[in-house]
Amino acid sequence: VRLEESGGGLVQAGGSLNLSCSAHAKSFDNYAMGWFRQAPGKEREAVSIISLSGQNTWYTGAVLGRFTISRDMVKNTIYLQMTNLKTDDTATYYCAAGNSGGYYGPAQHKYQHWSRGTQVTVSS
Repeated sequence: VRLEESGGGLVQAGGSLNLSCSAHAKSFDNYAMGWFRQAPGKEREAVSIISLSGQNTWYTGAVLGRFTISRDMVKNTIYLQMTNLKTDDTATYYCAAGNSGGYYGPAQHKYQHWSRGTQVTVSS
């Protein structure tokens, strides 16, 4: 599985950005998909996850109500709509794909495939 993301950049606090991640996989619907991020000096953390069918989602508390994850089963792509961005959202964002028996959640070891990362910088 190869993951290609796009959409990072620089935005002012309060602004919005949209991330996309295209999955080159034979069976996209076999994978839970997620967004993770790593800020300088911090460990990588889960941001948002979407289940195989797209019907279930998970968000870390810090982004709940501000970020929306979705997936397009035709385009084999997931999206992360980020609104009301805060300086604490500054990080490298990664998308990941996991085929772990239907699991969808924040446990990083459940995801076998990772993108290279895209930088999101929120200025004050």
